Amino acid sequence: MFGSAPLRRSMLLPVVLLATAGMAGCDIFESDDDDAPASPPIPITPDRFRVQVLHASPDAPAVNLLINGNQVAGGVDYKEGTLPLEQPEGEYTVQVDGITPGGDVTVIGPATLQFDGNLLYSVLAVNDVANIEPLIINQDDTDVPAGLVRARVVHAAPAAPAVDVFVTAPGADLTAEMPLGSFSFRGDLGPVEVPAGDYQIRVTLAGDASTVVYDSGTVALAGGGDLLLAAVQNTGTGSSPIQLVGLDSSADATTDNPAFEILDAATPTRLRVVHASPDAPDVDVVVNDDFANPLVNDLPFPTSSGFVDVPPATYNVKVTPFDNAGVVVIDADLDLLANEIYSVLAVGLLADIEALVLSEDPRPVATAAKVRIVHGSPSAGNVDIYVTAPGTDISGATPAFADIPFKASTGFVELAAGDYEVTVTPTGTTTAAIGPAAITIDNTGVYTAIARDADGGGTPLGLILLDNFVDPVPTGD
Repeated sequence: MFGSAPLRRSMLLPVVLLATAGMAGCDIFESDDDDAPASPPIPITPDRFRVQVLHASPDAPAVNLLINGNQVAGGVDYKEGTLPLEQPEGEYTVQVDGITPGGDVTVIGPATLQFDGNLLYSVLAVNDVANIEPLIINQDDTDVPAGLVRARVVHAAPAAPAVDVFVTAPGADLTAEMPLGSFSFRGDLGPVEVPAGDYQIRVTLAGDASTVVYDSGTVALAGGGDLLLAAVQNTGTGSSPIQLVGLDSSADATTDNPAFEILDAATPTRLRVVHASPDAPDVDVVVNDDFANPLVNDLPFPTSSGFVDVPPATYNVKVTPFDNAGVVVIDADLDLLANEIYSVLAVGLLADIEALVLSEDPRPVATAAKVRIVHGSPSAGNVDIYVTAPGTDISGATPAFADIPFKASTGFVELAAGDYEVTVTPTGTTTAAIGPAAITIDNTGVYTAIARDADGGGTPLGLILLDNFVDPVPTGD
């Protein structure tokens, strides 16, 4: 059970690093002369190896890594990895525990693995949770020659078909190029060494150079880099079935973000709009002053638009009353990044209406539901939020979230599948302002509830339900 052009801390999987290992034994040379003092032992320095780990299981939760029974990394999520760790060669016991609402669950191991010296091991946790497994590859651990970059590519996307991989000069005609190679899930290509410089990485269906399923655009590969590039399942935006996630074993050991993403060049940003201003009229949402073609048209309180994909950029967003473009009630510039998903909420009473931008986290996790509660009620003041079993008397309970102010969010919290009641109270009291509201949540579901005022403002308070509260989680039937 196990889950940036921005770089991220990555996940440790099965074999990853090692806790303290014992030193190899030492040879002892003895004199033939029984009376002569024994020669002192000559210690043999064991060869060293390095190992790096990448979390590539698309529906797995974050994990903890244990080596020889000791936790060496915690909370490593999908598309996160580790810097290489160097240790003496030998046997190590490796265990990976998935972090679930009910406690840690061992998903890999404990397994005793032999690591030989002078090798760089890459360990990837691959496949979906139901079939999660370690994929271990190794290569000679040598310095990258000056002016070159070394790369190894791994197919770690269980739902993607067999593909060809091309690494070419930018803009090269693929019909005139030979692929680096062809591979299917769990296969790997390389390592290869090429001159540092600008390249274009493209992935096509096997044997069909005309069907490009991933295109990096122009990427700069710096000299001295020793890259592991894993094609992982795309759980973000865009039509490409894969994304590339990399680890650089030559990276500075002080970095907090050893994993990085190379997105498809056409990866969009995604956003939706939520009308949560209780006394505002139906609204239009206009982007970059294109009043003739609103991005969102005639959106009433308390509803939301669907998600819309747009190119990543800085956008000016104006909110106007429906069919009254001369009155602008919100005017905001938004920096929208590729592969990021946003909800833009119009919140507050009309006299003080403003945009509240929330980042979304739509990746389903097989072992839990992800639930988020947003305080969007301008009249409620700070609140406590109780999430309890059905029928629980909250007078003796502790709130799951305490003293939450207007416009704040709990963030996505993983909960076990099942039935719950959500109760929202003024902070420090057990008098319900909302609820108890019965909810049923399922593993792999993503759920958002926004506390809101009544139409026109004030009480009774209610909820705007989004995501899988509205669209049930697919059953797979």
